[in-house]
Formats: sequence, structure tokens, C-alpha cells
Amino acid sequence: MNGITILIYVLIFIIFALIAYAVLQIKLFGMNVKDFWSFIEANQMLDKLYEFTKRYEKLSIQQQLIYLKEAEEIFKAFDKVPNALWEDEYEKYKTVLEKYKDIKLYRWANN
Repeated sequence: MNGITILIYVLIFIIFALIAYAVLQIKLFGMNVKDFWSFIEANQMLDKLYEFTKRYEKLSIQQQLIYLKEAEEIFKAFDKVPNALWEDEYEKYKTVLEKYKDIKLYRWANN
């Protein structure tokens, strides 16, 4: 029983050490942990909006508003992290940004 307890403590220590190391790396990269977490969530949303952009050409007014809101949140999160982190996602970002601009232009022209 004593060996198992020591093993559990060692594993817990390793987990905390890995978390501390990850936080340290994020801080050394010049970011806040909260901004990095927002970037991770925004990256997942970017994938969804990218697929949505590819699938639908015409959007209802409600869909346009939702798309604009979600895209703006993605842009804010991506602005808070260095470009080197998301250069692999640039094409998706560019496609979502183009659709965003199209919707904004369409809404501006109709007003």
C-alpha cells in the first residue's frame, strides 16, 4: 500500500510540473494564459466557421448576425497571440475574414 501511495504522489507531482512548465512557456512567449485559452477556443470556432463558409453561400439575416458575432470573437482572440502560433490556420482565417467582409458589405449596402 505504501508503494502505491508514493506512486500516486509522484504522478500528481509530474502532472503539476507539466502544467507549470506549460504556463511558463506561455508566459515566456509573452502571453497570458487566459489569452492562450481564448485562442484555443477561437481556433475550434474558426474550424466550424470555415466549414460553415464552405457549405453555405446565402445566409439568413439571423445567420449573418451570428456569423459576424462569432467571427469578431475569433478575430479578437487571434489578435492577442503572436502570428507564429496560427500561421498554419492562415488560409481558414483568410476565408472566414473574406466572408465576414462580404456580409458586412452586403449589410451596409442594404441599409
